Amino acid sequence: MWKDPIVEEVRRFRDEHAARFNYDIDAIVQDLQELDRASGRQVVSFAPKVYRDRGLSEQEEGKPFSTAPK
Repeated sequence: MWKDPIVEEVRRFRDEHAARFNYDIDAIVQDLQELDRASGRQVVSFAPKVYRDRGLSEQEEGKPFSTAPK
């Protein structure tokens, strides 16, 4: 099977980074969040999209769109 060198590099980096924290997900997330803050880049998040006039009931009207089963 063919292996993508870029994917392999990303996986290797991810594994090396996780190993530094003994694969503790909380420590990994904390480190990545600190790296984000230290970068000085502005982080933008958007409110969920609200879909209207799509044949929904009044109860569903104006709620964020979801693909989850009801």
